[in-house]
Amino acid sequence: MTLFSIARKNIRKNLANYFLYFASMIFSIVIYFTFVSLKYDTAIQSAAEGSTKISSAFSAAAVVLIIFVAVFIWYSNSFFTRKRKKEVGLYSLLGVRKKQIGLMLFYENFLMGVLALLAGITLGSVLARFFVSLLMKVMGYDAITSFSISPEAIINTTIVFMIITLITSLQGYRLIYRFKLIELFHADQEGEQEPKASWITAILSLVFVGVGYWLALQNLLQSKVWAAMGFMLTPLVILITVIIGTYLLFSTLTVTLLKLSRNNKNRFWNGMNIISISQLLYRIKGNARTLTIIAVLSATTLTAVGTAYSFYYSNAANASLANPNSMTFISGDDVTTERIDELIASSSDHGLLYHATVPVLEVDADVSGLDAAFSYDKQTYSAISNQDFNELAKLQGRKEAMELKGDEAAVLDPVYYEGISPAYVGSKVKLMQNNQEHDITFKELKKFNVLNMGTVYSTIVLSDELFAKLEKETNKSFSLEAYGISNQDQAKQLTEEIEGVLPESAGFASYYQDYARGMESSGLLIFMGGFLGLVFLTATGSIIYFKQLTEANSDKARYRILSKIGVNKREVRKTIAHQVLFIFALPLIAGIAHCSVALIALSRLLNMNLVIPVVISMGVYTCIYLIYYVVTVNAYYRIVTKNK
Repeated sequence: MTLFSIARKNIRKNLANYFLYFASMIFSIVIYFTFVSLKYDTAIQSAAEGSTKISSAFSAAAVVLIIFVAVFIWYSNSFFTRKRKKEVGLYSLLGVRKKQIGLMLFYENFLMGVLALLAGITLGSVLARFFVSLLMKVMGYDAITSFSISPEAIINTTIVFMIITLITSLQGYRLIYRFKLIELFHADQEGEQEPKASWITAILSLVFVGVGYWLALQNLLQSKVWAAMGFMLTPLVILITVIIGTYLLFSTLTVTLLKLSRNNKNRFWNGMNIISISQLLYRIKGNARTLTIIAVLSATTLTAVGTAYSFYYSNAANASLANPNSMTFISGDDVTTERIDELIASSSDHGLLYHATVPVLEVDADVSGLDAAFSYDKQTYSAISNQDFNELAKLQGRKEAMELKGDEAAVLDPVYYEGISPAYVGSKVKLMQNNQEHDITFKELKKFNVLNMGTVYSTIVLSDELFAKLEKETNKSFSLEAYGISNQDQAKQLTEEIEGVLPESAGFASYYQDYARGMESSGLLIFMGGFLGLVFLTATGSIIYFKQLTEANSDKARYRILSKIGVNKREVRKTIAHQVLFIFALPLIAGIAHCSVALIALSRLLNMNLVIPVVISMGVYTCIYLIYYVVTVNAYYRIVTKNK
C-alpha cells in the first residue's frame, strides 16, 4: 500500500471530522471564484454604465478573502496535525520514518485542497449566474442574460488556491519534525494544568475594554482626548486596548469567575456541574487566543455587514432627504416645460402627482454671526417665500406649515449635524442685495428641504413681505419647476428623456438619479460585505468546531468512566451542551458588544439611525452561530459516547 493510498483512506475515514473544514474551503473558493468572475466579465461592466467600481471593489475584496482564507487553512491544518499526534507517534513506533509520515500528511492536505478546489470551481460555475442576478438586483439593474464564466477566473482561482494548499501542506510536513516521540503519545495531557486566577488582571481586562469603549463613544469632533491624541492614532489605541482587554477577559476574568463558581459548593456539586466547570476551568486559558481572534473577527464582520446593510436600508430615505421632489429644474422657457409635461403625461408607468412653479432668489449673506464649528463669513442662499414653502410642504405630505413675519426666517438644512452645523435658531444674518442690507433672524430650523439639493444652494425661507421686497431689488431670481410623480424609484427611462430635453444649465436634480447611485454603491457594499461576512463566519465557526472536536477526542476516556459509574447519556449531553455553549457564547457576546459600540460611534458620525439594520444583521449572525453550536454539540456527543 502506497503513502498516497493511505492518505486517501485516511481522508475517507475522517471525512465526518473534516466535513466543516472541507465545506468552509469549498465555500471560500466559490465566493472567491464568483468575485473574480464578476471582475473579469465585460457584460456586467457595461450594465453598470461603464463604472470601474465593480472591478476595483471585487479586486480589493478578493485580496482580503485570500489573506483570510490562507490564515484559516493554516490554522485549521495546525489543529488537524496536533489532533493526530498519537496516530503519528504510533507510525513512528512501528518504524515509519518521519519523512514518510510527513509525505503522507502532505498528500492528505494537498488532496483535500485539490478536491475542494475542483468542487468549489464546479459549484461556483453552477451558482455564478445566481450570484450575478443577485448582485444586479441589489444594485438596482436589470438581470444579465449574457453572463459567461471566463477562463481567466478559473486560472486565477486555481493558481491562488493551489499556492495556498501547497504552503499549508508543506507546513503540515514540517510540523512532524517539531515533536519528540514521547510528546506525541502524551498529547492528551498537554495544557491540563489548572490556570491561576488574578483579580488584578481580571479588573485590568475590564479597564482596557472600558477605556477602548469610552474613547470610541466620544464625540470625535468635540473631544479633547481625540484632539490631543490625534485622529489617526486614537482609532489604533481603541483597537489595541479592546483586543488586549478581550484577551485578558477570556484568559483571566473567565478563570476567576469559574473559580468563584467552583467555590459555590451547592452549585458545583449539583448534578454534572463538577464536570462542566472543571473542564472549562482547565481549558479556558488555552482557548483564550482563539476566542479573542474569533471575537474580534465577529465584531469586524458584524460592523462591516451592519454598516453596509444600513446604507442599503437607508438608501431610499437618503434619496428622499436630498430630493423631496421627484425632479426639479430651473425653468428656461414655456416650450421646454410644456414638452416635459407631455413626456410625463405620455408615460404609462408614471402618473403626475403635482407640478409647482416656485420663485427662488439667490441672496448673498454675511454669516459671521453664526456660531459654527467651521467659521466662514459669506455664503449664498436660495430663498423662497413662506407661502411657497407651505404649499410645497403640503404637496409633499408634510404637516410643517410656518408663519413668518417681518425679518423672521427659517433654515432648511437636511444635512444638519449637531456640533458642526451652525446654531441657527436665534442667530442673526445680514442679507446683501444691490448694496442694500437686510437683517434677518432665524426663528426655526427644519432638518429637511422642500427643494432638491442638486438644483439650489442652502435654502432659507423668508416671510412673504420680505421676500416680495427682495424680489423687486434683485436680478438674481429664477423660477424652479418641481414635479412629483408615482413610481419615482423606477423612473430611469423618463428621467433620461427629461434630462435629454433640458440644457445643462437647468440644474436638473431627480430622486431617481440619487436613488440609483445609492443602490449601486450600497448594493455593491452589501453584496461583498454579506458574502465576505459569511466566509468569516463559516471559518470562525469551523475553528471552534475543530477545537471542540480535538478536546472531545481527549475526553473520550473520561466520559467512558462516567458511563461506567452510572451517568446516563442524557446527563452527558446536557453537560456537553453547557460546556460548548460557554465556548460559543463568549466570543459571540464579546463580538456583539464590540460591534454595538463601534456602530453607536459610527451612527453618531454619520448622523444615521442604524438600529433596525444592525439588529437584523446580529440576528442572522446569531442564528448561523447557533447552527454551528448544535452541530458541534452533536459531533462532540457522538465522539465521547462511541464505543470502540
